[in-house]
Amino acid sequence: MTMPMMRPKRKNPILRTRQMNLPPGARGRVALGLTAAAAEGRFELQTCADCACVQYPPREVCHQCLSPHLQWRTQSGEGVLLGSTTLHHSNDLFFRERLPWRLGLVHLDAGPTVMTHLHGDVGQAPQRVRVGARLDRAGQAVLIAFPTEGDAHMADDKMLREMTSDPKFRKVLVTDGKTEVGQAIVRALVKAGADIVWVGHAEPWKKLGGLEDISALSQVTLVPLDLTNGRSVTELAGEIGGKVDIVINNAEVHRNFGIGARRGTDAAKSEMEINYFGFLRLAQEFGPALMGRSADGATGATAWVNLLSIYALSNFPPHGTFSASKAAAHSLAQCLRAEMRPAGIRVINLFPGPIDDDWNQQMPPPKLAPATLAAAIVKALRDGVEDVYPGDVAQEWLERWRDNPKVLERELAAGGG
Repeated sequence: MTMPMMRPKRKNPILRTRQMNLPPGARGRVALGLTAAAAEGRFELQTCADCACVQYPPREVCHQCLSPHLQWRTQSGEGVLLGSTTLHHSNDLFFRERLPWRLGLVHLDAGPTVMTHLHGDVGQAPQRVRVGARLDRAGQAVLIAFPTEGDAHMADDKMLREMTSDPKFRKVLVTDGKTEVGQAIVRALVKAGADIVWVGHAEPWKKLGGLEDISALSQVTLVPLDLTNGRSVTELAGEIGGKVDIVINNAEVHRNFGIGARRGTDAAKSEMEINYFGFLRLAQEFGPALMGRSADGATGATAWVNLLSIYALSNFPPHGTFSASKAAAHSLAQCLRAEMRPAGIRVINLFPGPIDDDWNQQMPPPKLAPATLAAAIVKALRDGVEDVYPGDVAQEWLERWRDNPKVLERELAAGGG
């Protein structure tokens, strides 16, 4: 049984901050299919369309019938642990600093036998286990064997915390606390065990509903933060940038306009100023500090979370300029992810459907409740994924977009939602 994680001791300021050494990250193009699925929380293996053979490791052709018709299919991961070993020595710098490290050989019910990392609650062979795919610090998929039945403290496993971004005992910045979504995120983080939650608010002189409630929480500190003002972002980064472990950028401006419904560019500029340029300012100021602390002990800097929109995948004309700003932010987030990867910082993008807030009042259900979105953020941090599509609408749009983006574009242009 995994012992609950104790609050880490305060760091000795005299000791140097460790730099992140990444695990081996080289993968062939075929193997990236496993990584792409793990980035969204799925465990998939290649399945032959001709003989139905499930294979691992990934190959160009089926190892049984040599067919090139291979498809990635979700697997249950159920199997039997055949044997295990514990490494006490490694030539790799990443694992050398984290020894001892357990590995196991698992025969999956689906057919293949795989080498996996072992969760601390997995005992000695033989026993039933469940294999899942997770992203390691290099951003590549690895296999982990879990016990078939977990306990409340499974996420505290030392090995698992290396591959996830659990907010427990970590310090988090939420960029906008004035909205229902921002306040729900703050409550979810506090419930998840965050040590400190800094909550940004752009206009401190405004008495907004809900801010007093969350500011009464002992873990919460309100901080002035205006993403349209570079000086505001710089000053806050100078004050707390070296302490933040997780940045959650939920600040956004949302206007219900297309191109011809409103003259001028003021609304579009407001959206871009926050949704894109605000994100850029934040990344430029807080990004380097996060990268410098990514190996700073058990609660070092670990993740950056962006609240995007499912409209970033395909423009929704009634919210056309908002869709465009989120598409720009999505592209910028991909750049940030590439730059953060050498430091082992996980960049998580959320693509929700319409949220039950002021800007979607006229939109019929289903709409995503702020508390549901907040729970999805905490789950994404705990699971170590990269892309999340919370809500029924987002899942439906994603399926249609993957099937044929051009068909989805035509459907949306014709008034489909």
